[in-house]
Amino acid sequence: QVQLVESGGGLVQDGASLRLSCEAFGRTYSIGGMAWFRQAPGKEREFVGHISWSGATYYGDFVKGRFTLSREDSKDTVYLQMNNLKPEDTAVYYCTAQIGPDTVWGQGTQVTVSS
Repeated sequence: QVQLVESGGGLVQDGASLRLSCEAFGRTYSIGGMAWFRQAPGKEREFVGHISWSGATYYGDFVKGRFTLSREDSKDTVYLQMNNLKPEDTAVYYCTAQIGPDTVWGQGTQVTVSS
């Protein structure tokens, strides 16, 4: 089994940066791609970005170059660097890992951007 633990969320001002971390525990060798999603109150879950086992990345349309995914395999950790944050980025951010046909979810970390 694999468990995911997100960290790095918090309260920041408009225009600030944050780096979220997602550390995997357990059978991490079984992980394929990893991704981030977010969900704001009253809104549907939204795709943020994906990073493959080879490091290839792609992002949701709203990102527009503000967010960057990276991975540090020696630490079984994926990072989401978020720059120029806006109030509309306020949401709970979730990390996921693809293991064969299954998707494992983390517990989420809250990001709040004040105007």
